[in-house]
Amino acid sequence: MKLQWRYFLLAVGFFTRLPVPALADFQEAELNHAARYFPLVGLLIGLIAAMVWWLASLLFPPAIAVLSSMAASIYLTGAFHEDGLADSADGLGGGMDKAAKLAIMQDSRLGSYGAIAVIGVLLFKFQALLALPAAVLPFALIAAHAMSRLAAVHVMAALPYVRSAGKSKPLATTLTRHDLWCASALGLWSWIGFAGLLWLNHTALAAVQFLLLTGLPVLLAWWWWRNLLARNLQGYTGDTLGAMQQLTELAFYLGLLAWSRLL
Repeated sequence: MKLQWRYFLLAVGFFTRLPVPALADFQEAELNHAARYFPLVGLLIGLIAAMVWWLASLLFPPAIAVLSSMAASIYLTGAFHEDGLADSADGLGGGMDKAAKLAIMQDSRLGSYGAIAVIGVLLFKFQALLALPAAVLPFALIAAHAMSRLAAVHVMAALPYVRSAGKSKPLATTLTRHDLWCASALGLWSWIGFAGLLWLNHTALAAVQFLLLTGLPVLLAWWWWRNLLARNLQGYTGDTLGAMQQLTELAFYLGLLAWSRLL
């Protein structure tokens, strides 16, 4: 249990700005096993974002509450995933070959593709969250943040890492089957739990529709981005994992919004 707690703290420390205690004798290879807790870190971020939304909604209009929640999640992660989305869009959109795409992704400057991607995704997320019923929005934040990080873990399992050095290299070298199963259980738990709440408050049919209309968009977004990476880079980088998180989070919100319109 102490070892698993250590892996969880490593995941929290690597992906968030939340303070964690210093870990003695840290080895970079330990981050490989910390990957199993990426969805749990997402669940924690989603929970904090939901709490910020709830507190803000007591004082401010719905739009300000949603913006406050989004700002909280961005601050908690240091815009880690948004930066990955911007770099990925610049690289894949501007590079003519694999080497050029990877070189552009390492450039700290923001290009037009990256700016359009980040602004577009943030606007879509804001509009989708604002349009969601208030009763389901906090649960949506928790489930989406967990599921989207699970999607990134499955990219790690499906493709090789393509950089010899980089900020994600320590966590991307190996992913055991046990790590993948553990991550999947943690990521799917919030999604299935959400469906269970809908079953209790609505009907079994509503819960099944929720699973289909949220799961399918996430799966399609994962499949599209995974194939795009395989075709253009023959693998993934840390930036593309961040982009996957952003894209699948948005896909979840859009699917949930479509579900809410059917009720």
